[in-house]
Amino acid sequence: MNALIKSSVLLVAMSFGVAGCVTTQDAYTGQSKVSNTTKGVGIGAVGGALAGAIIGNNVGGGNARRGALIGAGLGALSGGGIGVYLDRQEAELRQQLQGTGVSVTRNGNQIILNLPSNVTFASNADQVNSAFYPTLNSVAIVLKKYNQTIVDVAGHTDSDGDDAFNFNLSQRRATNVAQYLATQGVDGRRFAIQGFGEQRPIASNATEAGKAQNRRVEIQISPLT
Repeated sequence: MNALIKSSVLLVAMSFGVAGCVTTQDAYTGQSKVSNTTKGVGIGAVGGALAGAIIGNNVGGGNARRGALIGAGLGALSGGGIGVYLDRQEAELRQQLQGTGVSVTRNGNQIILNLPSNVTFASNADQVNSAFYPTLNSVAIVLKKYNQTIVDVAGHTDSDGDDAFNFNLSQRRATNVAQYLATQGVDGRRFAIQGFGEQRPIASNATEAGKAQNRRVEIQISPLT
């Protein structure tokens, strides 16, 4: 674990992907389109409403959460039931989030929500805009209904500014999104949180439009298997 990751883990503890070509729904028009998206997960420990969540930099680290959730009595999904379960959850998320600025992407057995920073946070701030609370409330409702899933929350920035600042900002933003969802009743043990800073752009940082796409928090929902 490098020094930047260590400092980020310490910061969050004290304060409380895979890229591919996939089909996504435009958040404003409701039309399907092809888009590149990324996912991130992590390992570590945080507190507060996120008791049991994990944080760090190991992509794919979900075994600890799966074991804890299954041990707590949540049944694991299997076989054809996985696809049906995710289809229903995806449909409800699309219905709840249409027109909110949040896009819904399906990539195999993952559902990815893209929360653009311009609607989620003030510039260079890590606290969720209060105007965005109703949108996150809608996400929480669906996550609670479909509780046989684990939830990876990843923060991303554009390439402007200091690398360490961007990394820590992305970590804090991801943590605050997860923290808010947990306060709405989503089981904190389902979460993993990771900041990637500017490491995983989905568009060119050479243009303002591209930078705007790169500043985001992604929520990846995967089946509990």
